[in-house]
Amino acid sequence: MEDYLSEKEQWEWVKAQVRENGPAVILAVVVVLAGLAGWRWWQQHQDAARLEAGGRYMQMVQALEKADHTQALVLLGQLERENPGSPYTEQAKLLAARVYVDDGDLDKAARELAAVADHSKDRELAVVARLRLARVQVTQGHADAALESLKGTDAGAFAARYHEVRGDAYYAKGDRVTALNEYRAAQGAAPSASTPLLDLKIADLAAAAPASAKADAAAAGPAK
Repeated sequence: MEDYLSEKEQWEWVKAQVRENGPAVILAVVVVLAGLAGWRWWQQHQDAARLEAGGRYMQMVQALEKADHTQALVLLGQLERENPGSPYTEQAKLLAARVYVDDGDLDKAARELAAVADHSKDRELAVVARLRLARVQVTQGHADAALESLKGTDAGAFAARYHEVRGDAYYAKGDRVTALNEYRAAQGAAPSASTPLLDLKIADLAAAAPASAKADAAAAGPAK
């Protein structure tokens, strides 16, 4: 009913309710107003935190554009301390991992990527982090760890990259047959997005496959 009353009429109605019901109505009004004020404060606080985190992230991007890795990592530290749950902090961790890879510090890169892969609420961001983590692990010579990192991953739109990284891991293990199968799966998952490097990997392994088969047959001896 009050939706159809003017502000003056609403105020008169509230006063009438207070006269009739006394302290109970006053208490209810106070509780409602306090709740609204608290909600508005929380929303403003959240908005301010998002803006602050976004600003720091952009500063980090600008620092990296200037090749100022030290300043970029300082900004990451600030994000981690003051905005630990922000999506900007997770994106910053991915940038930091790139910095560590460029600097040859693969252990630190792996730690940043694992943190995002294991804790991000953004499913796609977690998949990207997991793929990059596996690439770093392959580079480190930890092919089994890379396959474990990708185990059970619902790659979705990143299926092609997922299969390619698995192929790299199997190739590093010396399993060329499985590596070729994974590379072909990557090509099949997104034919239009196939890269020259992926094509080259497939061509090299496919060319070697017949020779390997003949060598295995010769080693087994003549058929009986």
